[in-house]
Amino acid sequence: MLLPAKAEVARQLRRYRAWERVMLASPHDRTVRGTFEDSGYTLCVLMGKRCAREAADAAERYLRSTLTGYLREQDGRPRGDRAARRAQSPERRSTAPRP
Repeated sequence: MLLPAKAEVARQLRRYRAWERVMLASPHDRTVRGTFEDSGYTLCVLMGKRCAREAADAAERYLRSTLTGYLREQDGRPRGDRAARRAQSPERRSTAPRP
């Protein structure tokens, strides 16, 4: 999994928060709203999230944590869950008929 540079995440998060404040002060200004939405979209792409709020939360967690800690926290469960489940699952069964 590729992760963005922390400096870039911090820069985009600051940009998003700044435009959020401006948008809340002038909610009817279409230019401000468009720029705010663009900054949210950029943060979504950077953090791999579908919602700007989720992306902002993920960016804050990423900036506070170590790389391994962030990967373990991802989606609220430890990474490697699927691999652990695969190792504990019963033998795989073949669809071929038994002799």
